[in-house]
Amino acid sequence: MFDDIKKSVADINQSMYDFKDVETDKDFYREEAGFTKEIVEKVSKEKNDPEWMREFRLKCLDIYNNMQMPNWGPDTSELNMDLISSYVKSKTGMQGNWEDVPDDIKNTFEKLGIPQAERESLAGVGAQYDSELVYHNVKEEVAASGVVYTDFESALHGEYADMVREHFMKLVPPTDHKYAALHGAVWSGGSFVYVPKGVKVEIPLQSYFRLNAAGAGQFEHTLIIVDEGADLHFIEGCSAPKYNVANLHAGCVELFVGKNARLRYSTIENWSKNMYNLNTKRALVEEGGVMEWVSGSFGSHTSYLYPMTILQGDHSRMEYTGITFAGKGQNLDTGAKVVHNGKYTSSVISTKSISKDGGIGTYRSSVTINKDAKHSKAVISCDSLMLDSKSRSDTIPGMDIRTNDADVGHEAKIGRISDDAVFYLMSRGIKEEDARAMIVSGFADPVSKELPLEYAVEMNNLIKLEMSGNM
Repeated sequence: MFDDIKKSVADINQSMYDFKDVETDKDFYREEAGFTKEIVEKVSKEKNDPEWMREFRLKCLDIYNNMQMPNWGPDTSELNMDLISSYVKSKTGMQGNWEDVPDDIKNTFEKLGIPQAERESLAGVGAQYDSELVYHNVKEEVAASGVVYTDFESALHGEYADMVREHFMKLVPPTDHKYAALHGAVWSGGSFVYVPKGVKVEIPLQSYFRLNAAGAGQFEHTLIIVDEGADLHFIEGCSAPKYNVANLHAGCVELFVGKNARLRYSTIENWSKNMYNLNTKRALVEEGGVMEWVSGSFGSHTSYLYPMTILQGDHSRMEYTGITFAGKGQNLDTGAKVVHNGKYTSSVISTKSISKDGGIGTYRSSVTINKDAKHSKAVISCDSLMLDSKSRSDTIPGMDIRTNDADVGHEAKIGRISDDAVFYLMSRGIKEEDARAMIVSGFADPVSKELPLEYAVEMNNLIKLEMSGNM
């Protein structure tokens, strides 16, 4: 019975995500596949790196070559790194005027609704296509308040170069894991945000990452610094068309939340199902600061994704709310990490996972409360919903509590759609397929209600597409 979920969704068009643009040698530069010293030096030269960055890249490459692949999560043996191109870019530079973006790239983002979203609900937007940003803009009134929102390369060479160097890969060192080292060697693109002391950005900033090239990797770096008493909501969107060869996403996000500041970081990822999503995200929160994560993870063949928060200052806190949907052929290993260092710190982790058609969804968490983090609290809740007998859901929590003066709770539930609930909805005239889809959307509601309206609608559409088997 559970295998008969077939839903017609005429109002949702998956082609808005799964379309491809042909990239020719005339319009695009593509680095040869593989990760060698020569390739890293060519990427560094192409990007006009300062000398310290060139040396850092080569150091990261050495670390990468001497580290083992992860052996504790989903299998990545089918990912042949010798076939992945580290760098693909349009031969036109980044634009500040949407009309100046090349037509083929502009059409891609218009299909995804980026210009419309900018006009209607965003304070600024960056659009990355393959390895480089092709468009970046911020509203005048936001820039006038002192907020800096620019592409990462401009920040690396501009007046904030010292700030970039001070923070770059300090939260996620290249020794963290093999793909962090790879990121350090071949990173390209991404965004830099600085919100000055006391400034509250009322509407969100957004970066959108589109990986269009087959057999390529995307290695963008996002660095956000929210100074004392400031407030920001940043939205990250990701998508890619489906190919019959593997693609790799190994980006890095580093977030610094100052004293009594607040940062909300929302993500909707809809990678294609040939994507290996091996992304690393980490935040450091000072005294009284607040870090909020909202995450919707869809698509990708294999995912390793565990946003981490370090509650460094006293009375700092974090909340993580996330959902993962694993369909046919997908193995999504996701969760969250938190380290309590300060006193009176608190963390709340709430996750939902859905698995269907043999998909594997794994919740993996790590909660550490160090000996000086007295009077700290941590609450972890993970709910899993399996839509058939072929799918799998696992919960792997890890806790390291080093003080007796802490309050920690963990709850995990795994279940299936209730036949009684389906029958009740059908008795009200709702088709069985629609009833199941409604129940799944209700299951995901705690996540969608945390997103701005436009993105909540997108997430619900993605759930409907997954339910229909059209993704």
